[in-house]
Amino acid sequence: MATLQQEAPAQTVPFTQRDAGYQAFLMLRIAFSVAPILFGLDKFFNVLTDWPQYLAGWVDDLMPGSAQDFMYAVGAIEIVAGVLVAVRPRYGAPVVVLWLAGIIFTLVTGPGYYDVALRDFGLLLGAATLARLAFAYDRR
Repeated sequence: MATLQQEAPAQTVPFTQRDAGYQAFLMLRIAFSVAPILFGLDKFFNVLTDWPQYLAGWVDDLMPGSAQDFMYAVGAIEIVAGVLVAVRPRYGAPVVVLWLAGIIFTLVTGPGYYDVALRDFGLLLGAATLARLAFAYDRR
């Protein structure tokens, strides 16, 4: 006597999650959540580099305290920006774009780290791409 075996319905991944644009959105969201948080934390410990050396002299002259004190504030802002990208990329990604624009401006008007400014311009383009994708995929 043959028994009919019921097959479980195939589990399908929703189209949105198979979409290349959505996958790019997720990868950029992860990158622009993790990187600012880690760089922000390092502003407190200077493990990766001596961060105050990247600060333009005119910025250091405008801000109260030492360059390292300013880097503590920068680190806190970067951590908040990374968390904001993780939670609400629609709002966090434009913040990161503006933040990177400010960093680039500081680098080219101060210490002359043009190579780092060019790298940060690439990051700015990635953050701008995340911002554009967030308006399509972050619909909470």
